[in-house]
Amino acid sequence: MTMTQDRRNACAQRLEAAAARVPQLRAFIGLDGFVDDILHVVDTRKSAEEWTRLARMEQWAERIRRAAGHSTNIELVSQMMKLGGNGPIMANALARFGLRVTYLGLLGYPNIHEVFKEFTHRAEVHSIAEPGYTYAVEFEDGKVMLGKHQSLKEMNWANLRDRFGLDRLRHQLQTADLVGFVNWTMLPYMSEVWAHLQQELCPQLTAPRRPLFVDLADPEKREDADLRAALELIRGFGRWFDVILGLNEKEAHEVARKALGIDRPTPTPEALSDLARDIYQRVGVNTLVVHPVACALAVSEQGLALTPGPVTATPKITTGAGDHFNSGFCLGKLLGLDDLDALLVGVTTSGYYVRTAQSPGVPELVATLRDPAIAY
Repeated sequence: MTMTQDRRNACAQRLEAAAARVPQLRAFIGLDGFVDDILHVVDTRKSAEEWTRLARMEQWAERIRRAAGHSTNIELVSQMMKLGGNGPIMANALARFGLRVTYLGLLGYPNIHEVFKEFTHRAEVHSIAEPGYTYAVEFEDGKVMLGKHQSLKEMNWANLRDRFGLDRLRHQLQTADLVGFVNWTMLPYMSEVWAHLQQELCPQLTAPRRPLFVDLADPEKREDADLRAALELIRGFGRWFDVILGLNEKEAHEVARKALGIDRPTPTPEALSDLARDIYQRVGVNTLVVHPVACALAVSEQGLALTPGPVTATPKITTGAGDHFNSGFCLGKLLGLDDLDALLVGVTTSGYYVRTAQSPGVPELVATLRDPAIAY
């Protein structure tokens, strides 16, 4: 599976032609917030400054396995500390494109945590509680996210009402061109918030239909009944919004198995496409997006679109790659691109991010799409 340079060039041309509209677009994103510590695992230490890394996840697993029944010492080296959480990363990427972003989440209360200060210069930021903390242990073939989530229960309807205000919340839902609610799995009261929104605020909206993007985040640890109820609420937003549900490959399997009773492997892009069609038909959203590491696909009334992505064997960072994909796909849809072009913008956004550890602007996306040295 490859993407032709002609199609990439055509996408770049359409994106470039629409770029002047980006600063007029408004996005309202929430509701989580984390401080991310990106970590590598030491294999051997040669000196105070020189050490080698455990590059593969199975090497770390084997180190732990050998220690079973005994004990062991594992050294972690911090690579960077950065803003984290699906919401802040996605919102920050949208702001980097040039959108006018309002973010509501868990970034420190009453004062914003220092790690989010740069974000506050790019977006209008509101916080109602302290952030969670994620220790992201990264390898070349994946990552393990270790979290401290005590503060996440503070994202609930009572605190939204008392610390942000329902009039302000209704205004954001009314005026945003894109609404995004992400990280349902980590926020124990997100379903409660969605239910109150649909009962109390959404019926008052008079704006035209706009995209609402939802990312569940890995739902493996949540009860099957909770996941089914969340999918019903996501479908319910379709009365007022064009709902986009975004899943990575693991999340697609979890939704299929835990909520829909579908349990089958997807060893090929074709098999994953069939699974995505089944999920799309059963969940009832406007668009379903699934983004494995090496490709991405979307199912909507346009049919199925599929594209490879610019994968690198030596990423500088992987935590946040999916959130960058989501921001790029949403940008494409806001600019009126079809599903395939929106997917191309999404994989290009995430590809640029993992190569550089920086969020791209629109000019960087256009240049990457046109660069024949980067294989898709």
